[in-house]
Amino acid sequence: MATAKAWIQEIRAPFLILTPISVFVGAAVAAYEGWAINAGYLAIAMVGAVLAHIAVNVINEYYDYQSGVDFKTVRTPFSGGSGILVQGLVSPRAAFMLGIACIAAILGIGGYFYTVHGYGIVPLGILGVVVLYFYTTHITKSPLLCAIAPGLGFGPLMVMGTYFALTGTYSLAAGLASLVPAFLVSNLLLLNQFPDVEADKLVNRRHLPIVIGRKNSSLVYTGLLVAAYGALIGSVAAGVLPPLALLGLITLPLGWVAVRGARRYHDQIEKLVPTMGKNVMLTLAFPLLMAVGMVIAVVIG
Repeated sequence: MATAKAWIQEIRAPFLILTPISVFVGAAVAAYEGWAINAGYLAIAMVGAVLAHIAVNVINEYYDYQSGVDFKTVRTPFSGGSGILVQGLVSPRAAFMLGIACIAAILGIGGYFYTVHGYGIVPLGILGVVVLYFYTTHITKSPLLCAIAPGLGFGPLMVMGTYFALTGTYSLAAGLASLVPAFLVSNLLLLNQFPDVEADKLVNRRHLPIVIGRKNSSLVYTGLLVAAYGALIGSVAAGVLPPLALLGLITLPLGWVAVRGARRYHDQIEKLVPTMGKNVMLTLAFPLLMAVGMVIAVVIG
């Protein structure tokens, strides 16, 4: 029987911290726009988001195990899967069933918000389930979809899903704020694909580092990071987000270091690993500081 430690590693618990930050962004926008924050709704939305993250982790790892790619990857602290299924510490079937149970719970939560707010939750819910279940089996076969899907999940789907759970509607501010984690998380997955190129080729994946190479993908990485900062600055300049949201710009030096590392070490995986770590820090800190800025704007009126 699998131990608690094995399950914690299987769901990749340390990486789940990304989810509360995306939820926080959605809640911060709602608060900034003057909505009363229902703590119960926020808690339920948080549970649903965390379950979605767990589901995508374990289902993807299950299919990576089934395809054999998990036996070929060179693992880093940030890529290559947990290795738990390969080591036999958790049953592949048990991991898959956990993912399905998470999806069932997510659908139940979506059904609850449907009864509270109406059909507006349905498109996000359907798109979210499709992305999390079919990411490994289908989406990774398309370079464009593979690049977009991670950011879509942790950006518009989580941020706007949280906003809808709290308000029963959508807003321009929520949509624009969601672009920041969208670009950052797509970049997170993009850079984490660099070490897996050789293994992923063997199972016919077609993500950007395979199709256009690591060097060109490092240019895409740079462009997406510029887009994340541009989305924040543009949203504030347009008066949609408050000036204090620019606290996210504190991460600019870290972003510069990450870009320089990605450009310099794109083909030297051992030297790239520290940059991958900095990229994780950037992905967490940027939207968190942006959301904190919005909350401060609410507090000081």
